[in-house]
Amino acid sequence: MKKTAAKRIAALVLSATVFAGCIGCSGKSETASSGAGKSSGSASSSAETADKKYVIGFSQRSMDNPLLVAMVNENIEYAKKNYPNIEFITTDANGSTSKQVSDMEDLIAKKVDLIMISPQETGALTDVTKRAMDAGIKVVAIDRNVDTEVTSFVGADNKPMGAAAAKVLNEELNGKGSIIEIQGTAGASATLDRSAGFNNYIKENCPDMKVVATQYCNFNRNDGMKYMEDMLQRFKSGEITAVYAHNDEMALGAYEAIKAANRLSDGIKIASLDGTEVGIEAVKAGKLVCTDMYPYGAPEGIETAYKILTGKQFDKNLALEATLITKDNVDKYIGKGK
Repeated sequence: MKKTAAKRIAALVLSATVFAGCIGCSGKSETASSGAGKSSGSASSSAETADKKYVIGFSQRSMDNPLLVAMVNENIEYAKKNYPNIEFITTDANGSTSKQVSDMEDLIAKKVDLIMISPQETGALTDVTKRAMDAGIKVVAIDRNVDTEVTSFVGADNKPMGAAAAKVLNEELNGKGSIIEIQGTAGASATLDRSAGFNNYIKENCPDMKVVATQYCNFNRNDGMKYMEDMLQRFKSGEITAVYAHNDEMALGAYEAIKAANRLSDGIKIASLDGTEVGIEAVKAGKLVCTDMYPYGAPEGIETAYKILTGKQFDKNLALEATLITKDNVDKYIGKGK
């Protein structure tokens, strides 16, 4: 009797043990086969990426132009709202190429995760940009490019903008005129392309229009005004029919010089680029025949930078479109410039 009872107890214990073991096997099988485990791990990885702190250095060539100020400030503000794990170190080269090279060297020494750069000059910033890339630092060039590979370029194609200004002047002058070209900074990709686009259009489409004088005025209003003063001394009334300025600041400097010289009656047409608020208002007031609203890479710059840092797909060359503004559509853009 005792032996029978003992056998029954042993059988029950064995049965319970096997049952418990099966429960354990079943649990492991479900965990391994379900997507829950992988999703959790992926979510954890994404969370870690989102929580990771990144340091971006922003090397700006100057902060003396409303577009350049907006380029920096709006990218930073966008990051504050959308990417709180981004820290910025900003530098202002004050229009000095050597200062910007030094700024870049400092950012490389600080071992930032990524550099956003709007170069003062294309060639002069090439070597230090290459050094940053060689050091493993990602580089996003904004607005202007350099002559070496970067991780991504974000900006507009300046040649079509120059061509658009030439087309407007062609229409305004009925295909005949003598033009003063006020260029930006020597060696800057924007200067080279804005000039090439304008002059190529004239060469191909306007045989009776020609640029009679040109000078670099560094995208600066005072420099543009002084150069135009010299040109008004050189050329008599009726000898200048138009001005093509590479940005609104220089265009308005030229207008101020014409006004001060009592030459507004000459009817000199001024075409410009950039589409700043003062430029748009000048088109509305009839001071300029056109401007071209230039996309300054915000928030596209920081969006691209964040994609790069977090391993997401990004555009190697993100082309932004400009918008031509003339008397025909200016009312739509009042208040939308920088």
